[in-house]
Amino acid sequence: MTIPFPVHEASDRPGRPPHIADSADIDGLARIGDGTQVWHLAQVREHARVGAGCILGRGSYIGPGVVLGDNCKVQNYALIYEPAVLEDGVFVGPAAVFTNDVFPRAITVDGKRKDADDWDAVGVTVRTGASIGARAVCIAPVTIGAWALVAAGAVVTQDVPDHALMVGVPARRIGWVGRAGVPLESVGDDLFRCPSTGDEYREHNGVLMAILPQAVGAGRLRSASPPRADG
Repeated sequence: MTIPFPVHEASDRPGRPPHIADSADIDGLARIGDGTQVWHLAQVREHARVGAGCILGRGSYIGPGVVLGDNCKVQNYALIYEPAVLEDGVFVGPAAVFTNDVFPRAITVDGKRKDADDWDAVGVTVRTGASIGARAVCIAPVTIGAWALVAAGAVVTQDVPDHALMVGVPARRIGWVGRAGVPLESVGDDLFRCPSTGDEYREHNGVLMAILPQAVGAGRLRSASPPRADG
């Protein structure tokens, strides 16, 4: 089919057009990346930017101006309201919700219906590789750290550290996860190991740092997550 909107060119997917289901609703001012799949009844609003290699599941909603990086996966009926920003490789489970109004009201104090000029939207930011479980709710404004894992049904009301494993209402950290998404095992003295990859980390003052494999004996550390474009 002909794609009636600009296509983001990704160096690793040159010339590979997105696949758009006939029943999907894509605004003409949205940008959809190479190789991205948009499935039935999904809606992508004006000025939204969806990166290359993403999957938008059935009935998912991407609000105006929302930004998704490359290789994100938004499952069926997830609702991502503006001005949310998702970095590369973010997973959003079925029916998860990202809010954007701190004090929601349908009407003003004088009884008139609110419109876009009557409130200031605030967004959820999700860093690289993080996962949001099914039916989880992220209450803006919050930032979900890189490679963090928010459990199904959790309600996130505060910023989440990188690699944190978050559960409950309100969500609280009960452990750490590695890049493979597997909970890390404590090996003593604030050291943690991924049972899937063998990667090791050290916790210091609530921050998880990866230990350089070639310098474990020297105790050299590096950030557990890649540098961010916004610093």
